[in-house]
Amino acid sequence: VVEIWPSGGWYAEIIAPYLNESGQYISAGYDPNDETPYFRARAAEFMERLNKDPDLYSNVQHNILKPPDRMEIAEPNSADLVLTFRNVHNWMANDHAEAIFEGFFKALKPGGILGVVEHRGDAAVPQDAGAKSGYVNQEYAIALAKKAGFVFEAASEINANPKDTKKHRDGVWTLPPTYSSVNDEEKQSYSEIGESDRFTLKFRKPE
Repeated sequence: VVEIWPSGGWYAEIIAPYLNESGQYISAGYDPNDETPYFRARAAEFMERLNKDPDLYSNVQHNILKPPDRMEIAEPNSADLVLTFRNVHNWMANDHAEAIFEGFFKALKPGGILGVVEHRGDAAVPQDAGAKSGYVNQEYAIALAKKAGFVFEAASEINANPKDTKKHRDGVWTLPPTYSSVNDEEKQSYSEIGESDRFTLKFRKPE
């Protein structure tokens, strides 16, 4: 199982131990020596999490995904499952989304599964190609995956939040847990909205 850009390892803490005895968790993460301080810090946070319990994370492999130069997330046709959580908008911002989805397709075995979770944009609003608000229209994400060769299999509302109007001055980052530019008086109302509305999509690489 490959997790894309696991950041500090929130999902890795769940997935990697599950795979420890009968599988392998591969992180396609940030470069620990990246020139961007944020990426270096998140990579260090991820490794610190692993090092706290080396037995539990003994079967973890760390690869670097740094577009556009380092794009191989795993050996070709080797992965059963690729997962990405709230990353598509970052790749769109730098015009790397198409190439990264192609990388997912290349890494998966025939019949392998791609799971995508992302902040869901308003379908009535045309998609901003750079996803400046952090929101991505569901149909846009489906089109990205299909263009790379995937078959769309299913969508789940498990991460939906109908309270999210998606009309926030600092985009998705106005909402918790970031609360970008939110003052103390506003914080309660944004807290009541909760975190962003998200789509959860399943794709398959044809056999």
